[in-house]
Amino acid sequence: MSLKGAKSPTRGRKLRSTGTKAAARVSSGPNSLVELKKQLEVRTRELTEALDQQTATSEVLSVISSSPTDVQAVLDAVVASAARLCEALAAVLVLRDGDVVVNRAHSWPLGAANIGQRLPLNRRWVTGRAVLEARTIHVPDLLDSDEYPEGKEMALRWGHRATLVVPLLRDATAIGAILVRRREARPFTDKQIELVSNFAKQVLIAIENTRLLNELRQRSDDLSEALEQQTATSEVLRVISSSPGELAPVFESLLANAKRLCGAKFGILLLREGDALRTVALHGATVGYTEARWRAPLIRPAADTGLGRVLRTKQVVQIADVQAVAGYVDNPVQTPLAQLAGARSMLTAPMLK
Repeated sequence: MSLKGAKSPTRGRKLRSTGTKAAARVSSGPNSLVELKKQLEVRTRELTEALDQQTATSEVLSVISSSPTDVQAVLDAVVASAARLCEALAAVLVLRDGDVVVNRAHSWPLGAANIGQRLPLNRRWVTGRAVLEARTIHVPDLLDSDEYPEGKEMALRWGHRATLVVPLLRDATAIGAILVRRREARPFTDKQIELVSNFAKQVLIAIENTRLLNELRQRSDDLSEALEQQTATSEVLRVISSSPGELAPVFESLLANAKRLCGAKFGILLLREGDALRTVALHGATVGYTEARWRAPLIRPAADTGLGRVLRTKQVVQIADVQAVAGYVDNPVQTPLAQLAGARSMLTAPMLK
């Protein structure tokens, strides 16, 4: 019995050894938990940052799709997202216009007064060099750099240090840039630089979409206008063919179509008699002017009026405001045009034989 109850020296050593390992595992447990917690926090932060960037990108794309012709809405959304996600004091977007860049969007409320500001391009400030050289420039601390003297002056004035400029590149040429400024001297991360670069590509998409849509709209307007003009010409020709020897319906059709196509209020047609012009047709004029014109159909125009200039030059004449021309105020024959018809802008075209 005593033999069974006695502990083996070897077994005792094994138990003590096992206990030591267990103690070692327990003692290392808290450190492992701390490391795991740190890794989890880093991973969570990275995922949150990635999600924020994806959300911002989606928001900008949404603005592009919902406002295909409103590029300003896209520019405003881009600078707001860039400033927030880059933890910046402000983000600015400029577009190139020849030898200057024009401030088009600013995320900082105090910088809104600079919208429309034109700054000459040179290599003495970061944005100027980035646009001229068509490359991204990252300066962690402007106050610690002598490479951009004008940029340092801006930094002292606006209170920023770290600066990132990403150009908007079209065919390897910069048409503008996104500028991000941070108050403290802390470099932007690679992910933040990549984010701003993606924003620059989205801005280019928005600008190109707007340009193409405007061109398409202009082309459609031109085609519609050409079709209207052809239709009007066909209508006049139809009236001519259906009313041989009758001028009144032809004159009426001419004036009606001219008035419609020019967006005018009324039209008048006159034929020359020596040094004067006789009214032969009116369309759309006021009752007062129509009566006055038929009572005195013959007009001897003053030299500075549309009719006077047409007689002298035999060319189309356009007057922006007839009520600012002496010939329509001082000449009693043509006074009714301003007083009774209320005419302002006028287009006069000669019929040449």
